[in-house]
Amino acid sequence: MHMKLLSRVTADVKHTPSAHSTLDVLWVLYDRVLRITPETADAPDRDRFLLSKGHGPAAYYAVLAAKGFIPEEWLDDMGGWDSPLGHHPDRVLIPGVEIGTGSLGHGLGLAVGTALGLRAQGFLDTRTFVLLGDAELDEGSNHEAIAYAAAIRLPITAIVIDNRSATHGWPGGIPVRFPNWSVSVVNGRDHDEIERALRVVSDRPHLVVASV
Repeated sequence: MHMKLLSRVTADVKHTPSAHSTLDVLWVLYDRVLRITPETADAPDRDRFLLSKGHGPAAYYAVLAAKGFIPEEWLDDMGGWDSPLGHHPDRVLIPGVEIGTGSLGHGLGLAVGTALGLRAQGFLDTRTFVLLGDAELDEGSNHEAIAYAAAIRLPITAIVIDNRSATHGWPGGIPVRFPNWSVSVVNGRDHDEIERALRVVSDRPHLVVASV
């Protein structure tokens, strides 16, 4: 169903490669893992998902529509002058969206702050997930967020879509950029592999590398 809904987005702003690289992970998150529904989208103890890779949100919109957060008809006019579905997701206009993103490199830091706030409020069973593109890791702000999350053993799961588009090659690949995190490397098209990795609960932050 999510694939069919994604096909309704025909505008040039679709960013087809970004949409197709994230679709499977997004579907597994919303269909199998996240504790959130349209009815609980504002519940204080809901799970949080932050899309850092916000410059290609068509797949995100398709999944939100499939799960009932937004009307399917909205997909037909993504990027339209009066459409709530813009080139980047807007938390004010779109039910279920936690943050507005688009400029790369900000989502992980925001997710660390979100998880820290949830811990401070005592929501210890609430999980925070953030989805990044591999090229975002070239932004220095991510390294600070990675180090801080590891130092305080923050309960956060970062998902990196690895389509080998990062500017700089690193020996050891993406996992070496996340020292002191637990790591799962999965086939980004295998829904069962993705689910198992996303369900990992560790005593430190967790990284899921989804290769596509």
